[in-house]
Formats: sequence, C-alpha cells, structure tokens
Amino acid sequence: MKIKHLLLSVFFAFAFLSSAATASEHETTAKQFKTQQELIAEEKATYKEKSVGELIVSFFHTTGLNAIINPKEGVKNGQGQEVSLFAQSWGRVIMFIIVFILFYLAIAKGFEPLLLLPIAFGGLLANIPIANMTGPHGMLGIIYNMGIANEFFPLLIFMGVGAMTDFGPLLANPKTALLGGAAQFGIFGSLVGAAALSQYTGMVDFTMKQSAAISIIGGADGPTSIFIASALAPEMLGAIAVAAYSYMALVPVIQPPIMKALTTEEERKIVMKTSRKVHRLEKLVFPIVVIMMIALVLPDAAPLMGAFAFGNFAKESGVVDRLSNEMQNSLINVVTIFLGFGVGMTLQADKFLVAETLGIMVIGLLAFAAGTAAGVLMAKIMNKFSKEPINPLIGSAGVSAVPMAARVSSRVGSEAKPGNILLMHAMGPNVAGVIGSAVAAGVLLSIFK
Repeated sequence: MKIKHLLLSVFFAFAFLSSAATASEHETTAKQFKTQQELIAEEKATYKEKSVGELIVSFFHTTGLNAIINPKEGVKNGQGQEVSLFAQSWGRVIMFIIVFILFYLAIAKGFEPLLLLPIAFGGLLANIPIANMTGPHGMLGIIYNMGIANEFFPLLIFMGVGAMTDFGPLLANPKTALLGGAAQFGIFGSLVGAAALSQYTGMVDFTMKQSAAISIIGGADGPTSIFIASALAPEMLGAIAVAAYSYMALVPVIQPPIMKALTTEEERKIVMKTSRKVHRLEKLVFPIVVIMMIALVLPDAAPLMGAFAFGNFAKESGVVDRLSNEMQNSLINVVTIFLGFGVGMTLQADKFLVAETLGIMVIGLLAFAAGTAAGVLMAKIMNKFSKEPINPLIGSAGVSAVPMAARVSSRVGSEAKPGNILLMHAMGPNVAGVIGSAVAAGVLLSIFK
C-alpha cells in the first residue's frame, strides 16, 4: 500500500509540474505575440507613404554615382582608414581611367595580359564605392589575406615557373650566369637611387624598407616584387606590382634602344657557337645544389628558391609528370587569377594616387634600364676575354622577364644578321636572372626585415 501511495504521489506531482510549465509557455508566447503586434502597430503608425519621385530619390542616394558626386567626410575604406573627399570622387574616376588603360595594354597590345588583365579588373572592383569589396569579408579582401598578405601566391607562381624552366642553356654555358648577376645591378642601384631621392630631393619620403621593396622592380620579376613588397612595404604593393609587370610587358619597347645604343653593328652580328648537350643528371642535380647553397649561405631566399627548385626538380625527375604538368598549367593559372585580384585590391584611389606612386614608376623604369645596360656591358667585357665569341645582346636577357627578354635579344640579333638565332644562348642569362633576383630578394630581406 505504501508503494502505491508513493507512486500516486509522484504521478500527481509530475502532472502538476507539467501543467504549470505548459501554462508558463503559453503565457510567454502570448507576451511575445503581443510584443510583435505592438511593433507592427508602431511601424504602421510611423510609416509614411512615398511618391514615385521620392522613391527614385531614395534609390539614388544608395548608388555609387551619388557616392562619387557627393563624397562625405568620415567614409572609411576596407582597412578602416578614412578616405579623403578627393579619393572618393575624382580619385575613383582617375583610377577607372587607369584601369581602362591597363585593359587596353593587355588586350589590344598584348602586354602581359595574363596578369595585367586580372590586376586591372581587381582595381576596377576595388574602386567601386559602397560595395566595400576590399574589407576583411569582401571578395578582394579575402583573396588578399588568403595569399598576398602572407606571401603565399608568389611562391606558388615561382613553383610553376620552376616547372616550366629549363636550366640546360645555363648549364651548357655556365659563364652566362655572370650576365644574370650583372643585370641585378639595377636592383641595388635603384635601392641607392630611391634612398637618395627621398633624402636629398624631399619629393618623396621613402624609408629604407620601402626603398628596398621598390628596388626589386629593376630585376623585372613580378612575383619577387610582390613577395618583397608584401614583406617590407605592403602599403606600396599595388604601385610596385603594376610597375614591375608594366615594365615586364614593355620589355620589347624599352630594351632594344638600350641594346643598340651600347653595341656596334659588328657586335650585334656575332654568331655564337652551338652549346654542348647537357646530361639529364646535371639538370636533376642542379636544383638540389642551388637549394643547398641557399640553405647554407642565404636562408632568407629559401621560400622563393625552394618553390622554384621544387618545381624544376619535379619536372626533371621524370617520375611525377602529373604533378609537373599541374604546376605548369592548372596551378599557375588559378593562382595567377587570385594573385591579380589580390594585387588589384591595392589599386584603391586613396593608396595609389599619391606622389610616391610616381616616384616608384620613375625609379622602376631607371632600375630596369640600368639592369639591361649592365647586362649588355658585362657581355661586352666578357667578349674581350672569352675564347669563344659572345654576342653582347644576350646580356640584356639577364633581367628576369622569362622568356620575353631572351626573345627580344634573339630578335634584335636576327635583325642585325638574318638567321642568327640567339634564343637558346640568351636563355642562359635569362634563367640566371631569375635566380639572381631571388637571391637579391633574400639579401634585402636579411638586411631590412
């Protein structure tokens, strides 16, 4: 009996508690419903019907055209920095014009379209008002943080370049490496020039880190320029990247006059002997030797040279063709799109339209011209002491614009003497220039990081 009484007591207690909880829930729901009804009533009371004209005016206030025509104080960019009235209005218009010029150069003139086109389109998106695509959660901001801010995309590009590079011409004629090294004079010369321009003219105010980031333009190496700028001067990344790729694209325009001014007709007609055949084992060992030397002497260059050496080693091994083909095609193509958009994000009016940008463009042009001239002059000196003749034109290929600079050297040579093919000879210093610019980047990082 006692057990029955206990069970009945528990049952009635449970039923009572359930009823109380249900009543409480109904009461809460009623309160919520009441609150919602009150809110709806308040909205109806405060709502004011608008005419068609008023709706059009209200819509216009949300447009980008209104943001450009009527800039406001206190507007901030995606990084939380206040944007000037000029940058919000005429600055955006000027950047749109610059973007359209880049489109023209990429499409109509064929100047480095693979990168200039996505960079320009990224710049177009970055200057759209209100959309805030450069913010941490915007498309461009996500891409930038994903691979530019951490310097990852340039390394992937270098991996693909390594997989497409043939060290055979360099190994067949190792002394042409001196031409690649001489062409790096433009990098260190422009470092001194940028620092001097800042210190003595007062036109710009570059720090040593910024000067070092600008100087790498002299090597005509886009990925390395982005890598260095991301590490040393991210605020100048857009101008540095555009300058580097613009001058790479303008190699056929800038280099020939310099090459012809520094050489005679007879020198341009020099025919070089066919290089020896390079053994496969030499090509396989070379990237390992390079990366071991980097590991022992200049570890700061290891990221760039490590990616470059791996791509080349995978290609020359002959056992991972799938990986090598992927690096040469799909990987480098996808990363090129992201790299272009990430760089384009930095082409915002408030960042690009400053006096420093003009200084970067001028210094970059002088640095590139100096690198070209130094390579040609070194080739002329080597030709005086070499048993086998060296055409000085191949010295201009010491800059890192692969393989365009080598093609320009061969073209100028064939113009002087039809049938004189210098392409494979010029590829030696051209490949050496890629290594040289990466080493120069490592030196700059080790000094200024």
